[in-house]
Amino acid sequence: MKKYLDILQPDPQLVKNLSFTLNCLPITAGILVNRGIVSAQAARSFLNAGLKNIRAPFAIRDMDKAVYRIYSGIINKEKILVFGDYDVDGITACAIVYEFLKNCGANVTCYIPHRINEGYDLQPEHIDTMARPAGIGLIITVDCGSSTHDAVLAAGKAGIDVVITDHHEIQEPIPAAAAVVNPKRRDCMAGFENLAGVGVAFYLLICLRKHLREMNFKPGQPEINLKNYCDLVALGTIADMVPLVEENRIFTKAGLAVINNSPRPGLQALLRISNVNAGFTTSEDVAFRLGPRLNAAGRIKHALTAFNLITVAEHHSARKTAELLNDLNSRRQAIEKDIFQKICGIIKDSPDLLDKNALVFSDPEWHEGVLGIVASRLAKKYFQPVVLISTRSGMGKGSGRGIPGFNLYHALRNCSDCLEKFGGHSMAAGLRIDPANIDKFHGALIQEVKKQTRSNDFKQVIKIDARINFNSINETLLDELESLMPFGEKNREPLFIADNIKVLSASTVGQNHCRMNLRQTSAKTGKNFTAIIFHMNADQVNAGKFDEILFRLRWNRWKKSRSIQLVIEEIR
Repeated sequence: MKKYLDILQPDPQLVKNLSFTLNCLPITAGILVNRGIVSAQAARSFLNAGLKNIRAPFAIRDMDKAVYRIYSGIINKEKILVFGDYDVDGITACAIVYEFLKNCGANVTCYIPHRINEGYDLQPEHIDTMARPAGIGLIITVDCGSSTHDAVLAAGKAGIDVVITDHHEIQEPIPAAAAVVNPKRRDCMAGFENLAGVGVAFYLLICLRKHLREMNFKPGQPEINLKNYCDLVALGTIADMVPLVEENRIFTKAGLAVINNSPRPGLQALLRISNVNAGFTTSEDVAFRLGPRLNAAGRIKHALTAFNLITVAEHHSARKTAELLNDLNSRRQAIEKDIFQKICGIIKDSPDLLDKNALVFSDPEWHEGVLGIVASRLAKKYFQPVVLISTRSGMGKGSGRGIPGFNLYHALRNCSDCLEKFGGHSMAAGLRIDPANIDKFHGALIQEVKKQTRSNDFKQVIKIDARINFNSINETLLDELESLMPFGEKNREPLFIADNIKVLSASTVGQNHCRMNLRQTSAKTGKNFTAIIFHMNADQVNAGKFDEILFRLRWNRWKKSRSIQLVIEEIR
């Protein structure tokens, strides 16, 4: 698919003012302006915000009800069950709530359902076969629960209260729970819609700790340090691909600092097995190395393996569990590759499938645990919404991924007469469907795409922050770019373009990657820089020069040394 470049042109006066006020390079000021940060106050808030700057969490609807009910459960020694989702957001949310309550002396257990055998969310069966026989008095859901009406009713009949904490889209009427803490509720005006599930759970702990302090809980004992949970909050926030702005940026920044300075045993083992540079872990490392390994547990086996890793206190057990997750991730990659290549082959043989701007495929042999990742890769490759459905169990279970400008959740809501169940967000969703309705659903989805989009929405536009000269690349620029981290959704890593590039040398390194030494022939000083391009070997880089390259600038760190490196995204 053709990609269109949009080389951003920030207002020169805004750039000049910001550069002067912040005492930063014009390139850095331009990047801030490109992201809508145009005043010195906004820039300082963005660059320097810490945990002390978070907004009042009690503003979230039902937060007070949730805190009072959980406090009652703690002091009355009720059996409390924390019920989570099986992705990284869910297991990290489960872990922080479980650890906090355990440290409070609560009688607490944790449960994460099996993705294949049980599916998503709290179900009435969980009440009848697990919670009631175990004498549970309170269930706290994390990263799920917003559509669990039947389970809440079943819990009520069993004398069990449910406190829901979630961040998924929620429809009216809301479940009749003791509290429904979801910033996406229509009657919640707190402005925390960007939080991940673990972010909502972390805010619950902030409020709960405040209430415990006010109630003089365990006088004379030190308070639980919530900063120690920020590592897990960062993991879940990054992995769930929520916008890294506002509180999400603050939590992630604080969490990465914890990971880099004093990682818990499970994360130490995971960093080592993932070949991440200890002490310099970035949001990219979490998104592409740590997150996939943690997610592999729930996709291929059971998410409890990942939960056990991030909560384990013993280093030997952590190493063994990290090795298991690494093996599961390799299996996940192989299954994913097979499905992806099969679908790409189908599209290659029948290119007219792309004409409707909505791809829906199903197969009884597909492993439902990897369909979300494959759908994401296909949506990126073909730049249109994708829904993949496994009919292995007789009932279709699917995952969908959207594109910017198209709200997948709203589309599924408008196609709900074809579906048994659905849930999710604007860019990612899950569903259950009778296989007999798949063709009808595909037709309805095509109509939704037509309603929501225009032809320009299907043009893949790459935003370039600046056309840059090699003379402008120096250590000061790299340090200033690093101050903009962590990068992610809504705070993308800066992308640059440069022209007239000469390849001085090229060699294949690692698993089919190419390292080069480059010079810009139009640059007066003739600076040379090391560059790397992934998934391309030296034989494929057969040109002695490039007209243009799209690249990112990063520090290449090794032990205590660092050097500037260009990470090439595209050669033109």
